[in-house]
Amino acid sequence: MKKVFLLTSAFIFSLAVLAQPKADDVLKVNTEKYEFGKIKQGVPVTTYLELKNLGNMPLVIENVTASCGCTTPEKPKEPIMPGQTYKLKVDYNAAAMGSFVKDVNIKIAGIELPKVVKIAGEVISAEAYDAYTKEKEKEKVKNNGKSGK
Repeated sequence: MKKVFLLTSAFIFSLAVLAQPKADDVLKVNTEKYEFGKIKQGVPVTTYLELKNLGNMPLVIENVTASCGCTTPEKPKEPIMPGQTYKLKVDYNAAAMGSFVKDVNIKIAGIELPKVVKIAGEVISAEAYDAYTKEKEKEKVKNNGKSGK
């Protein structure tokens, strides 16, 4: 009898866990991972993630955090109304050189697990960045010449 009760309880509990809403049920983000590309060291960059309320009730963002202090997302002050979008500002300070992937955690009221969006890129020295942008400009001019423009 104890085994039946235990199995029944486990089954009911697992159904309750599955029935809880998930962030993706009420929130759509325009990207799962935003790629900054190459960034000059010491020059902060910003992107705006577009959040859309897919539900039929106002969406309250309780908190927006990042996986480190180098990334600063701004929490919406007001709820996002049904069908509406909000542009979530995310700054990256570009202080440390090298490749990076950082998490932006969007905690929604009434939903246990946050929606996680990644930002990524590569911070390079000022000299390397200048050479990179000059090379990109040369490629752009070269490609425009090939297309007959």
